[in-house]
Amino acid sequence: MTDLALSALAPLPLMAASLPFLARPGRRPGALPRLAEGATLAALALAAGGLGQLLMTGPQVLRLGGTALMRLDAVSVTMAALVAFVGWVVVRYARRYLDGEAREGAFHALTLAAVAAVLVLVQAASLPVMIAAFVATGLILRQLLLFYPERAEARRAAAKFIRVWGAGDLALVAAAVLFWQGLGTVDLGALNAAATLPLSAQVGIALVVLAAALKCASFPVHGWLTEVMEAPTPVSALLHAGIINSGGVLLISLAGLVQTSPGAMAALVMIGGFTALFGALVMLTQSAVKTALAWSTVAQMGFMLLQCGLGLWALALLHIVAHSLYKAHAFLSSGGAVQAVNAIRKPGPVAVPGLGAVLRSFGLALVLYGAVAAGFTALVGEKSPQALALGAILIFGVSYLIAQGLADAAPGALTRRTLTASLAAALAYFGFQVVAQVVWGPSLPAAPVPGALEWALIVLALLSFGLAAFAQALFPLWAHHPATAGLRVHLANGLYLNALLDRVIGGFRSPSRS
Repeated sequence: MTDLALSALAPLPLMAASLPFLARPGRRPGALPRLAEGATLAALALAAGGLGQLLMTGPQVLRLGGTALMRLDAVSVTMAALVAFVGWVVVRYARRYLDGEAREGAFHALTLAAVAAVLVLVQAASLPVMIAAFVATGLILRQLLLFYPERAEARRAAAKFIRVWGAGDLALVAAAVLFWQGLGTVDLGALNAAATLPLSAQVGIALVVLAAALKCASFPVHGWLTEVMEAPTPVSALLHAGIINSGGVLLISLAGLVQTSPGAMAALVMIGGFTALFGALVMLTQSAVKTALAWSTVAQMGFMLLQCGLGLWALALLHIVAHSLYKAHAFLSSGGAVQAVNAIRKPGPVAVPGLGAVLRSFGLALVLYGAVAAGFTALVGEKSPQALALGAILIFGVSYLIAQGLADAAPGALTRRTLTASLAAALAYFGFQVVAQVVWGPSLPAAPVPGALEWALIVLALLSFGLAAFAQALFPLWAHHPATAGLRVHLANGLYLNALLDRVIGGFRSPSRS
């Protein structure tokens, strides 16, 4: 089909509104910041119009000649609405945050252009369009990271970012060439429907996984994401709540193709699972609010890749939506976080659970989870082993909460509250899973039937996340042991992997101011 979707027009008001800022890139550009906010509202309205159009006419593809440009389906319209909404929130926040800055106008121009590029990216119907959007997004984000070019830390972070991001672009370009050679197409719809895959296409899938891992700042190239705090807070919100999700968008857009490769799926599980565990452990050692949020993003992106590797595509998309909204709020409200914590009445002694309480909490959490899973299975049908395993991983985190309520010194009210929260978490997981499957399931492939490799990876993931949650629950018992002091320092520095990457790319020799 060649009908024009309204959501495909969403980037246009953003690009048009960015042009006047080129004439007034400096301080106090008059009424232009209000124009920027109006443009993001117009983009949001067009994205909402695309949703209504989808409900009335069904999926569409905009073509120019024989080339697919933009698509309208449940996935693309969801992401377009999300990007436009987050863009509006960031621009509205930046109107006051950047008021009076020397390059205020330039900031608004770059922000509008970045949101427009991401809108094209999430609605792209072919790899060339997606690659062009990726390149534009990277170049614009680099300029935003260099908003204060006199800061050496900002220059170093931008230099590492553009190398990692550019490597992902090159991997995706190579994948597109291989798909064209092996399958004769670069349209996303045709690639997802490919029945047989020659060797060149299989190598292309591996390159897609590599590109997604690089875009999501996965281990071991995660360091740049934790060093971008020299940019203004709205840039951090735009990056962590939007642009960093682009690797997941790439995988979900090619879900039908990627899922045909068991090796690619296994790689996503291993890369994503290890990144999630590593990021979560390092996050616990950070004292600065924004740095802890950055490590949280590393962990969340790893968990999202894990979901993709398990074939839980609808849940991965739900994760992107939820994480974007949460992380945008977290960064934009980070300035008042310290004051808010200090204003809270300090509690008394904290109940520390012993080994017995932790073991009971894990057992009780799994029993609650099993009961809820059985109930949902009876009501809505059987769940895939991957979905049940992912739920168990989430329940491991809930068991930490239960452990606090089962500690010997914990009051009865705390015990009841933790048990209620645990039950609510299990119900929410399966409830949101049902909603995600209804909304996006028809547009995405179902989770594959696990074979021997998949079962081995599922067991490995369960053991790894279970042990990590168990160690975290017992943290108060061993946190002050002398042997852990050095470990805490090493974790706080990310095991120095970022320093090694700095040495490889010459990051310690900060590039001169451009």
